[in-house]
Amino acid sequence: MAKMYINPNVELSKINREIQGHFSEHLGRCIYEGLYVGENSEIPNVNGMRKDVVEALKEMKLPVLRWPGGCFADEYHWKDGIGSKEKRKKMINTHWGGVLEDNSFGTHEFMELCRQIGCETYVNGNVGSGTVQEMSEWVEYMTFEGVSPMADLRKANGHDEPWKVDFFGVGNENWGCGGNMTPEYYANEYRRYQTYVRNYGGPRIYKIACGPNGADYNWMDTLMKLAGNYMDGISLHYYTVPHGWAGSKGAATGFDENEYYLTLKVMTFTDELLKNHIAVMDKYDPAKRVGIVFDEWGTWYDVEPGTNPGFLYQQNTMRDAIVAATTLNIFNKHSDRIRMANIAQLVNVLQSVILTEGAKMVKTPTYYVFKMYADHQDATLVQSSVEKTTIGTEENKVEDLYESVSKGEDGSLTITVANLSATEERKIDAVITDYDFKDIEGSVITADMGAYNTFDKQNEVVIKEFADFKKTNDGIAFTMPACSVVKLKVRK
Repeated sequence: MAKMYINPNVELSKINREIQGHFSEHLGRCIYEGLYVGENSEIPNVNGMRKDVVEALKEMKLPVLRWPGGCFADEYHWKDGIGSKEKRKKMINTHWGGVLEDNSFGTHEFMELCRQIGCETYVNGNVGSGTVQEMSEWVEYMTFEGVSPMADLRKANGHDEPWKVDFFGVGNENWGCGGNMTPEYYANEYRRYQTYVRNYGGPRIYKIACGPNGADYNWMDTLMKLAGNYMDGISLHYYTVPHGWAGSKGAATGFDENEYYLTLKVMTFTDELLKNHIAVMDKYDPAKRVGIVFDEWGTWYDVEPGTNPGFLYQQNTMRDAIVAATTLNIFNKHSDRIRMANIAQLVNVLQSVILTEGAKMVKTPTYYVFKMYADHQDATLVQSSVEKTTIGTEENKVEDLYESVSKGEDGSLTITVANLSATEERKIDAVITDYDFKDIEGSVITADMGAYNTFDKQNEVVIKEFADFKKTNDGIAFTMPACSVVKLKVRK
C-alpha cells in the first residue's frame, strides 16, 4: 500500500484557474466547423457559434481561451478579419493544410465566442510578419473607449463598447515559425513591440513574451536577462510526441503497452523541464513576479488515416486522459510560478476536448479530466506527497502515481491522483494532518488504456462515481483501478 501525506495547514500557492486554459488556432477544423459554423448554418448556433460546443465548454468551466495561434498568429493581419464578411480578404493558410481562409472568424467573432462561454481572452499578436503599428492599432481597436481612429472603426463595425483583453502574447514561437529569430534579437523586438501594447485606462493587459521551445534554457536565460523587466509572463511550449518529430510520431489508437509507457515517459519530462526553467527564472526574478505561460502542451500523434495531414486531427483515448491528469497535477505543483497553461487544441486538433463531425459532437476522455479538475481552479495548493513505484516495460519506465491537493475557500479538499499503471490497481493510504472531516465524495475516470469515445459510442470513457474508499483514524484509504484518475472531495 502506498502512503500519501496531506497537510492542509501548509498552504503553498494559488492554483490560478487559467492553468486549465485552452487554445484555438485557425488550424484544420478547430475554428471552422468545430467552434464556428456561421449564422446561416443548419447546425444550431448563436451568432454563428455552435450551441452544443459552447454549452459543453461552459459545463467544463473553460477559464481562458487563446487565439488566433500558434504559427497562424504570425501571419495573421487582424484588419483582414473585421467589417462586412463579404468584403473580408481571403488568404491561403500556408501553415496548416494550404486551405482557403476567408477570415469570417475574426476579432468580433472571437470576443463573441468568449462572451458566450464566459471565459477570459488571450489574444496572440503578430511579430513575425506584422508591424509595431499593426499590433498597437489592434490593441487600440479592442480596448480603447474614447475617440480615436481605431475605436471609431470598431464602432463603425458594430461594437460601441471596448472589449476586455485579459492576456496579450507578443509573438509566437519566434524561434521557429514566428521568424526564426535568435533570443537576443527577439528580446529586443519584444521590448519594442510591448511598448505599444498600451493600457487605455481599462483593466491592465497581462503581457506575455515568447519563451523557449522545450529545453532551450539559453532562450529562457537570454529573455529573462534582457527583457524580464518588461514582461508579466513568458510562454513555454512542450508537446508529448512519442517518437519525436522526425518520421512517424506514433498512432493515436491501437498502441501496445510499450507505446503507452513511452508516451507517459515523454510526458513526465514536463516536471523536470519546469524545474529547470524555473531555476533559470529564479536567478533574475526570485520574487516570482513573471509567470510561466505554458500555452502549448499535449499529445501529438500521426493524424487519423484519410484526413488532411495539415489538419492534425487525432483520436483521444484513456492514455490521453492519463496524460492530461498527470500534467495538470504537475502544473498544480508548480503553481507558484505557472500563471496560465493552454492545452492544444480545443476542438478537432491534437489533444482536443471535443470532436465534431457535421452536426455530431463527442466529448473526449481529456474533456472529462478537465471537468473533473475544475474544483482546483483558484483554490490553494496544499502540501502533499505520495510514495511512488517505478513501472513500465523494459524499454520505458515511469513512476506510477502523480497527485495534487488543493483547499477551497470553504475549507474543503480536492484530491486528484493519476494511476499510470496500465494493468495494476493501486491501494493508497492517505494520512491527512489535523483535519476533521465528515463527508467524502469520489469520482473516477477509468478504462482500458486504448479506450475512446466515438460519435456512436459516446460513453466509453466518462466520469463515474467512485466508492472504493473508507475513512480511517488518520485519513482515507482507497483503491485506484488500473489506468485511472480519481478525485476525492473531502468536506469538513
